[in-house]
Amino acid sequence: MILYCVRHGQSTHNAEGRVQGQSDVPLSDFGRRQSEAVAQALAGLPIETIYTSPLRRALETARVVADATGLEIQTDPRLKEINAGIFQDRLRADLERLYPAEFARWLSGDPDFTIPGGESRRALARRGCEALEAIRMAGHEHAAVVSHGRLLVVTLEALALLPEGQPLESLHNGSITRLRLDPDGRAHLLSLNQTDHLDDLDTDGPSDL
Repeated sequence: MILYCVRHGQSTHNAEGRVQGQSDVPLSDFGRRQSEAVAQALAGLPIETIYTSPLRRALETARVVADATGLEIQTDPRLKEINAGIFQDRLRADLERLYPAEFARWLSGDPDFTIPGGESRRALARRGCEALEAIRMAGHEHAAVVSHGRLLVVTLEALALLPEGQPLESLHNGSITRLRLDPDGRAHLLSLNQTDHLDDLDTDGPSDL
């Protein structure tokens, strides 16, 4: 099975520099243009279905792809972004001042640090892997997965698919990462964080949370 894993287009919180986590915010105008570019990139591929996080920014991205391809959308709550607890809706630039101890723990990369009121990277990776395994078991040959930067990164890390010594904070909005899932469950990274389909747009950088 080949999976085309898409990070949603830019959201209004992305544009404002706010932590979104599981806040249900929409795409920005720029994010909708990114989604259209993603749809054009995927339209000629033999994709059979689209799986998506039910959060609005991902679902809006998936709907743009579905409109271009005629494919059905299936939502899976396990594909939601990390619950960022007390960080959600705050300006990222304010986190160190508002929550110095908690933000330092987050920046340490500790997989077991649970954001107060939220969840840990390890819990996030567990449900991300469960979601991909459920998709593998569905038996498609090609599927698109629309999700979120932190979920996709920690899931790739849990599957040991990222290069050692090259930590990845997040993925670009509108990027496509391709995976191959074998019948025995092994996963292989085919391409990471591809953004060439966004070349005609002013791409933004990756952002955590």
